[in-house]
Amino acid sequence: MRPITILIADDDQEIADLVAIHLEKEGYRILKAADGKEALQAVQSHPIDLAILDVMMPKMDGLEATRLIREQAHMPIIFLSAKTSDMDKITGLVIGADDYMTKPFNPMELVARVKAQLRRSMQLSQPAAAGSPVIEIAGLTIDPDKRSVARYGQPIELTPKEFDILHLLASHPNKVFSADNLFRQLWGEAYYEGGNTVMVHIRTLRKKLGEDKDKWIKTIWGVGYTFNG
Repeated sequence: MRPITILIADDDQEIADLVAIHLEKEGYRILKAADGKEALQAVQSHPIDLAILDVMMPKMDGLEATRLIREQAHMPIIFLSAKTSDMDKITGLVIGADDYMTKPFNPMELVARVKAQLRRSMQLSQPAAAGSPVIEIAGLTIDPDKRSVARYGQPIELTPKEFDILHLLASHPNKVFSADNLFRQLWGEAYYEGGNTVMVHIRTLRKKLGEDKDKWIKTIWGVGYTFNG
């Protein structure tokens, strides 16, 4: 069995080496790229299980690299960035990143997030249970086997995490999930600011669904989120 392979793309060699040292201690095989073009070439040339991409890189930045990678691969992608605003995080998540860490960062926290993303990815790669029910509620069709979503028959492109959130909520209509509970179930870990990550995903998910306020996903202020069944 081949070792789990992780791609690290960062034009800061010191950061790339630091991340590589911590991940190699966990037994992962590491590939490195100095810019987005090299990262894309690595994905096209090697089986990669997870990618860690810096947002600001020469030749091709992490956002464009992610957009192109998402056209041909579905491995988890974690962004590293010196940009800390919510809008920067939203942009990264909308493009297709699964997680977003700001610099400076704790290498051990990054390792924990890598492990959580790999666990989640491996669970999703397992064969789906035969006959997993298609969910049809209020104009939405959610197919867990195909991991597809349509609104009134029109396909909607969601990132893996957006789909996971929608499917979990829709599978338990009218049940309220706190942001922390969603984060623990879908990311597999408890993190500082995890609730903010969930909020960003919910925001982008609602935008893609094109929903009127609270049509499908309702915010229960001070408690969490629920799906209108």
